[in-house]
Amino acid sequence: MIRQQSNELAGWRLVTLAVGTFALGVDGFVLPGLLPHLAAGLSVSVPAAGQLTTAFAVAYAVGSPVIATVTARFDRRTVIGTGMGVFLAGMILQAAGPTYGLVLTGRVVAALGAAAFQANAFAVAAVLSRPERRARSLAVIGAGSSLAAVLGVPLGLLIGQWLGWRGTLWAIAALAAVAAVLATAVLPAVTLPATSLRDRVSVLVERRILVLLVTSALVLAPVYLVTAYTAALVDESTSADNAVLVALVVFGLGFFLGNRLVGRFVDRFGSLTALTLALAVTIVATVVLAVAQQVFGATLVILFVLGLAGSFLFIPQQNRVFVASGNLATVALAMNGSMNYLGTAIGVALGGIVLSATGIRWLAPAAAVLAALVLSITVATAPERHRAAASTGPAPAPVGPGPAGS
Repeated sequence: MIRQQSNELAGWRLVTLAVGTFALGVDGFVLPGLLPHLAAGLSVSVPAAGQLTTAFAVAYAVGSPVIATVTARFDRRTVIGTGMGVFLAGMILQAAGPTYGLVLTGRVVAALGAAAFQANAFAVAAVLSRPERRARSLAVIGAGSSLAAVLGVPLGLLIGQWLGWRGTLWAIAALAAVAAVLATAVLPAVTLPATSLRDRVSVLVERRILVLLVTSALVLAPVYLVTAYTAALVDESTSADNAVLVALVVFGLGFFLGNRLVGRFVDRFGSLTALTLALAVTIVATVVLAVAQQVFGATLVILFVLGLAGSFLFIPQQNRVFVASGNLATVALAMNGSMNYLGTAIGVALGGIVLSATGIRWLAPAAAVLAALVLSITVATAPERHRAAASTGPAPAPVGPGPAGS
C-alpha cells in the first residue's frame, strides 16, 4: 500500500526534488571542465582524474539496490533527506581531501548519498503521478539536471577560476545542504510498498525487465564516452581561455531543451520511438564530430546535439522500465538508476582507455561505433516490438500502468 498525505505530488513539491537533482547535476556536469585542473592539483593524469566519474558511477550502481533494500520500509521523505545529507558529506570530503585517494573516497560516499536521493525521488514521482502525466513528472525532476547544465556549469567553472577546483566543490556542498533541508521540510510523508531482497532479485529473472535494464546500462555510454572529456576535446580546436566553459554551456543548453521536449514527445509518440531516434542522432553527431572536431564552431554544434540526444536517452528508457515492470515498478526503477550509472561508468572508462591508447581524435569514432551497437541491441530486444507482434492474437495481460504507446 502507498501511504501519503495527498493523492498526487503537487508541482511545487516536484520542484523541491528538482533542487536536489540540480545539485547532483552540477556535480556531474562541471567535473569534465575541471579535470585538467583537478588532475594537476592531485598530481595524476587526466584519464586517471576521469576515473573519479567511473568510481562515482560504479558506487551508485552497486549501492542503489542495497540502499533500496535496507530502507524499504522507511518514510521516503527520510530516505531522500538523509541521502542528500550523505551526498553533502561526500562533497565535503572531496573539497577538503588533500590526496587522490581521499577525493576518490569522497566520490564513493557522495555516490551512495546520490543513490538514496535520486532513485527515491524518481520512484515517488512515478508512482504518485497519473499515467498520462508520468513522463512529464519525471521530466520536472530531471529538469534539475538540465538547469544544472545551463546555469550550474558556468557558475561552477567561474567559481573554479576564482577559487580553484576545490572552491567549486565547496559550492556544490552548499547546494546539497539547501536541497537536504528542503527535502526534509517540504516533502510529505510517503511510504511505498516494501520489497524484499528476493523481490529485487526477481526483477533480474523477468526477461522483459532484464532486457530493458541491460539497455539502460548501454544507452548513455556513447554520449559519456565523448562528453566526459570535453576539456580535452575542446583543446583540439582552440586554446581560448573560456572555450571549455562555452562548450559545456552549449551542451547544457541542448540537454535543457531536450528535457523540456522529451516528456510530451514520449507521451505522444512512445518511449521506444524517442529512444531509437536519440541513438540514431548520436551516431550521426559523433560521425560528424570525428571529421570536424578541429573546428571549434562545429564542435559546439555537435555538443549541443549530443546534449539534446542525451536527455532523450534518459527519460524514455526510465518510462519503458516503469511500464514493463508492473508491480515491481519501484524495484525496477531503483535497478534502472544503477544501470544508468553503470552505463556512465562504461562510457567514461572506455573513453579513458581510448584517450590513453590512441589520443583524443579517436573518441568520437569510438562513440559512433558504440552507439550503433547499442541501437542494434535496443531495436532487436525491445519488448514493445514483441507485444506489437503478439497483438494480432489474444490480448496479452497488462504489464502495468503507463502512457499508451510507451
